[in-house]
Amino acid sequence: MKSFVRSFIAKHRPESRRGSSGKAPPVKAAANISNKPDPPTDTIINSNMAGEQQVLADGNLAIALQNKTSSSNVFAYITGLALQNNNRPIFIQSDGRTVYSPTSPDRPLVELSQDVAIPLGPPGNTVNVVIPKIAGGRIWFSVDARLKFLVNPGPAIVEPSVTNTSDPNINVSWTFCEFTYNDAQLFANISYVDFVSVPIAISLTNTSGNTQKVPGMPASGFNTIVNELRAQSGRDGRPWDKLIYSHNGKPLRALSPNYLLVGNANAWDGYWDSYVQQAWSKFRNEDMIVNTQAAAGNLRGRVNGNELSLGEAGTFGPPSARDIFSCSTGPFQTGSNQARNAVIPRLAAAFNRSTLLDTNQFPNGSRPENYYKNATTNHYSRIVHAAQIDKRGYAFPYDDVVPDGGSDVAGTLFDGSPRLFTVTVGGG
Repeated sequence: MKSFVRSFIAKHRPESRRGSSGKAPPVKAAANISNKPDPPTDTIINSNMAGEQQVLADGNLAIALQNKTSSSNVFAYITGLALQNNNRPIFIQSDGRTVYSPTSPDRPLVELSQDVAIPLGPPGNTVNVVIPKIAGGRIWFSVDARLKFLVNPGPAIVEPSVTNTSDPNINVSWTFCEFTYNDAQLFANISYVDFVSVPIAISLTNTSGNTQKVPGMPASGFNTIVNELRAQSGRDGRPWDKLIYSHNGKPLRALSPNYLLVGNANAWDGYWDSYVQQAWSKFRNEDMIVNTQAAAGNLRGRVNGNELSLGEAGTFGPPSARDIFSCSTGPFQTGSNQARNAVIPRLAAAFNRSTLLDTNQFPNGSRPENYYKNATTNHYSRIVHAAQIDKRGYAFPYDDVVPDGGSDVAGTLFDGSPRLFTVTVGGG
């Protein structure tokens, strides 16, 4: 039993999150679970109340949750870290306004003591909720079944997993968007870095009445993605169709290529090899220029031997398929070298978008209309973007990399004076 519990906990650690390009706004959604406390600021949660339940005071944000699915059995869940309560993990309870901060249990995998499922009612219904200031926030949705969250000592929230077949949520249709709401702004995005499933749309209206929108997919968008992944597998013989997870013959989600490696470490062996060799050959004879869009400015270099040398950013060996799809292993591991940390998102994005053979300047040498044109590319990202109403969505960890003066392709919105955050599930 103990070995099972250890394995279960390991597999339920938070999924990999998207990276930061360093170009987008400075405050972003962070990993959902963290026990590193920040100094508390002005209190908006009444900490004088006994127990785990707390009531919101001034400084809260209004959120409208809209059900545009065809189901009357849809639930929302709001999770994150309470910024004015030492970054404690919190939920919003089913009433849409009461904060629930689980206590640390004496054993792993303990069920929540409060109901945190917010019912959205019938199709077309809107439920209004309020939240305190939250970092690493997520708004989750499940259709036709509830999600099950658990608590480990810490406390640390055990989130639903799309890669652990023993997870109680594995056969539930669910999805989420990400946000951070703090003293500076509300920042939010639709995330497809882990997987794509039920369509979500987001909009943000500020105190001046101006509204930003990310419409996401139409109601048919997920089916389009499933069909295109199968078609791409037929074209190149690669396991794009294996990204599709189905239950009882019905597709529930499509995983990112990186997540296919969890169950099949050899799934993408050799996929990027030829493209990498072509890129390395090109830059043996031509300078690569990376605009770090940070203090290091433009870095110029070439491939010597089998390593790309980019000045103060150091050298980069040829990446593997795992390195490219994850954006976080091999030459793409970040560290203490800030110039290197700025190069990594731009180089990883160039690989995923297959722009290395088209230009020698990154990211400024290419525009979205030129992304994903090579036969070897991140077809998951290509297909996900194509299925969005406005072609915007966070499809790989550094999808927020944009050329100077370029427009957002990652499906983000932010404002320093938010009044209403609207999240719609079921189709933009």
